[in-house]
Amino acid sequence: MSDDESEIRALIENWLTASKAGDVASVLELMTEDVIFMTPGQAPFGKATFAAMSDTMSDLKIEGSSTIHELKVLGDWAFVRSHLDMTATSLGTGSSRHRAGYTLTLFKKEADGRWRLARDANLLTEVE
Repeated sequence: MSDDESEIRALIENWLTASKAGDVASVLELMTEDVIFMTPGQAPFGKATFAAMSDTMSDLKIEGSSTIHELKVLGDWAFVRSHLDMTATSLGTGSSRHRAGYTLTLFKKEADGRWRLARDANLLTEVE
């Protein structure tokens, strides 16, 4: 495994760890300034919208896992095809929402030499 692949895998683990801890600031540092997220039924959105949505989730406990099915590095760009399984549980009510599905994520190696998430197509749907 190349250094770039290892760094991208570590970024994904750091993202999951920060998400579980509710550490929005750390998650935001793992993405480019011009990041674009695409999810079913919504218009594409960027970093500011992601941050605003994350602020509304402060009363949730996030659990999840990611299984990487494919990771390719192509110069300063890389893509990851993966499967996510996530559960968000309300700390107030105890009710939970389980979502799972596939993602296709593009990463960009920026001028500082760090890989960051640049584009994300997320196909997670409700699991009953």
